[in-house]
Amino acid sequence: MTEDLSPAERYQAFRIRAAEQATALAPFREMYEFGLDPFQIEACKALEAGKGVLVAAPTGSGKTIVGEFAVHLALRQGRKCFYTTPIKALSNQKYTDLVKRYGADKVGLLTGDNSVNGDAPVVVMTTEVLRNMLYAGSQALAGLGYVVMDEVHYLSDRFRGAVWEEVIIHLPDSVTLVSLSATVSNAEEFGDWLDTVRGDTEVIVAESRPVPLWQHVLAGRRMYDLFEEETDHGGRGAGRREVNPDLVRLARMENQRGYNPRERRRGKMVREADRERERRQRSRIWTPSRPEVIDRLDAEGLLPAITFIFSRAGCEAAVQQCLQAGLRLNDDARRRRVREIVEERTASIPAEDLHVLGYYEWLEGLERGIAAHHAGMLPTFKEVVEELFVRGLVKAVFATETLALGINMPARSVVLEKLVKWNGEQHADITPGEYTQLTGRAGRRGIDIEGHAVVLWQRGMDPGALAGLAGTRTYPLRSSFRPSYNMAVNLVQQFGQHRSRELLETSFAQFQADRSVVGISRQVQKNEEGLEGYREGMTCHLGDFEEYARLRRELKDRETELAKHGASQRRAAAAASLEKLKPGDVIHVPTGKFAGLALVLDPGLPAGRVNGHRGLEYYDGPRPLVLTVERQVKRLAAIDFPVPVEAVERMRVPKSFNPRSPQSRRDLASALRTKAGHIVPERHRRGRAEAADDQVIARYRAELRAHPCHGCAEREDHARWAERYHRLQRDTKQLERRIEGRTNTIARTFDRIVALLTELDYLRGNEVTDHGRRLARLYGELDLLASECLRAGVWEGLNPAELAACVSALVYEARQADDAVAPKLPSGPAKTAMGEMVRIWGRLDALEEDFKINQAEGVGQREPDLGFAWAVYMWASGRTLDEVLREADMPAGDFVRWCKQVIDVLGQIAAAAPGAGAADGSSSVARNARKAVDAVLRGVVAYSSVG
Repeated sequence: MTEDLSPAERYQAFRIRAAEQATALAPFREMYEFGLDPFQIEACKALEAGKGVLVAAPTGSGKTIVGEFAVHLALRQGRKCFYTTPIKALSNQKYTDLVKRYGADKVGLLTGDNSVNGDAPVVVMTTEVLRNMLYAGSQALAGLGYVVMDEVHYLSDRFRGAVWEEVIIHLPDSVTLVSLSATVSNAEEFGDWLDTVRGDTEVIVAESRPVPLWQHVLAGRRMYDLFEEETDHGGRGAGRREVNPDLVRLARMENQRGYNPRERRRGKMVREADRERERRQRSRIWTPSRPEVIDRLDAEGLLPAITFIFSRAGCEAAVQQCLQAGLRLNDDARRRRVREIVEERTASIPAEDLHVLGYYEWLEGLERGIAAHHAGMLPTFKEVVEELFVRGLVKAVFATETLALGINMPARSVVLEKLVKWNGEQHADITPGEYTQLTGRAGRRGIDIEGHAVVLWQRGMDPGALAGLAGTRTYPLRSSFRPSYNMAVNLVQQFGQHRSRELLETSFAQFQADRSVVGISRQVQKNEEGLEGYREGMTCHLGDFEEYARLRRELKDRETELAKHGASQRRAAAAASLEKLKPGDVIHVPTGKFAGLALVLDPGLPAGRVNGHRGLEYYDGPRPLVLTVERQVKRLAAIDFPVPVEAVERMRVPKSFNPRSPQSRRDLASALRTKAGHIVPERHRRGRAEAADDQVIARYRAELRAHPCHGCAEREDHARWAERYHRLQRDTKQLERRIEGRTNTIARTFDRIVALLTELDYLRGNEVTDHGRRLARLYGELDLLASECLRAGVWEGLNPAELAACVSALVYEARQADDAVAPKLPSGPAKTAMGEMVRIWGRLDALEEDFKINQAEGVGQREPDLGFAWAVYMWASGRTLDEVLREADMPAGDFVRWCKQVIDVLGQIAAAAPGAGAADGSSSVARNARKAVDAVLRGVVAYSSVG
């Protein structure tokens, strides 16, 4: 090929190759066995050029390559790189990967649970750790050149998302930011914001998956393709995707099952035929059991597979069902290898704890190649499952959706049992974003030619809706940023109130709110132009027609108001007259379809006002049941009585009267005509209208007649323009109110928080008090409550176990609220202290209400939850794991997770308590907090596979 080039062209090609070899990217590319994709190369080149990057690409596409290039650049330049992740498990995994590549001396880990080589040039950490470093002005930030924010789309999370924005806003300008995100539909908008707050940022969006994804529905014995075969399956192309007509027919056939109500009276033999047909249909359509699904996938060569079940108990039950069904996915050699790895990884766990943790049942599943994966499991157990799955020694994993977040566990297939999950408040359909995240695990790059997403058939499934989920490849990134008390004092301490306010206005939340205002602002401008034209149209040479139009409008409003009042009074009088009716009253129905003479059978009084009468009760006013002279029995309504009604006669209703009997109705109607047919009803005379005597209306009419514009020949033309002007002006004011509600929203919330902190003496203008400096060191949802407890000395005199119990109330939140059962609490000082904590929270809650700080908006202090206090008290007191878990009725993984969060806050309290820094260690709270950390950090809580 080069022989065809001229000498000049060959020299130019040599120059290009030499330039590429001189870059940092060239040796980096040689570190990988596979070639880099175009989007990875583009992002790496932008990084080397000194730009920040936002990479938005599907799950499994290799976004982290770009993050690893930032690590490579930092080491090459002699600078530091912090690699942040949203969860500790992902941090541990990334730490392990980087240690393999660069060595343990160059890589550190900081997650709150683990602190390994924190001064290394490359440190993997959770995002909260970096946020805390920034506020504390940590020395570790010196020499920082790059920050990688993996899974940056996590800033949408309503509980923790604000931390990502805090980090992005507060990082020094000298730091280059690498943001790695799932495919989001507003990547350009997010990139524009990054460009605003971080400087030059390149946005790289990759839409196509590296491994094509085929979508299926498994119903009964058959696996259907979700889309027709000739259309685009894998997300590579942009072809139009039609839903498989076989699936549509299946759904239609299922919807037609059952019996037609109109055919109920058909013979018994026909109904038996219906049942038989339904049985045949049911034999073709059913939701396969979990063992059947795994067996089918194994037969089709679609293992390893991850089955997402949105329930921890469901995951555990699925493993047991597969074991009971006799499924074995590993041969003897693989079984032995599994046992070796498991025994090696769990060697540090005492034998008595293994029994409590269900180790032997867990191991049996692993040996057969089957496992569960969820947050309720011991972290060590989860990590073993992940390792065995990646090695191909576990072929079927039943997992909750937490597995979909970043952890490197790609599979050939992903199975979704249902498309509905519990979101913490209610059962809701999964979103297109969640569907993309979950199914993104299917298809292992470099191993599988294609990935497979399998949805199990469920009764009532709509294939079109499923196709919509599968076809929506992206979802929008929405900020969840809200100021907190800790954030406020840290900002004011560093920047003062005015600068802090400006910084918060640079948040992505405010950026999005301001952008949403742009379209409304344009509409306001158009409206203002229209108002100018309408104003010209209503101009009158005789005087101010705008003033004349206002008088007409006010006159009309007053007349409408009085008319409504009059109608309301008439309705009330009519209802009152209906309430006086009794069975046997003869009345004249004034209007409606049944106007004329009628006999009251039942007054139909509203609930609670039956006046001793047995009859139906109604909540919308009296509804008398009457017999008309036309022999009809009807239930009348208030609309049939626009005016009050009175009984014109009375007659007895026979006890034998049956309203369903035509003869009975005919006899009573005849008696009614005989008794009252000759009575002529009095015509109701409507009283004088209120408007006739209203002084305000009289004044308006006088002013209108006296106005110069009243005599204008074109008055009604002007009036039409004036009415249009008024309507448009009203619409414009509504739009302006919407704009006002959306602009400066973050800053206004910050102002309210500052006002409350000033009231509590945490702030004095731009000065942060001693109380404020203590609050600045307390991070968490209940930061202000923790600070107030320290301030009031609530925890003074508590021993370490009692202090741990009290602190648990600041972090623990029950998965499901259970108000029926009061939690068990330690007695004595701890119980008293917890009662005082709840009282302080009540005072803060009332104060937040006064300052209009709304918990529904993600700001403010929730009520402390005492549900974990007894468990952590027992554990810190030295009780065994078996005793604690039995008493707490809690999975081991949850217990460990909550204990680690308690340890985290105890560490903060040890550093923030009054006198914590004293040389003599005079603060009993700080001293006991450190002892409590040691008491809780033992046994299963201390086990870690890292470091």
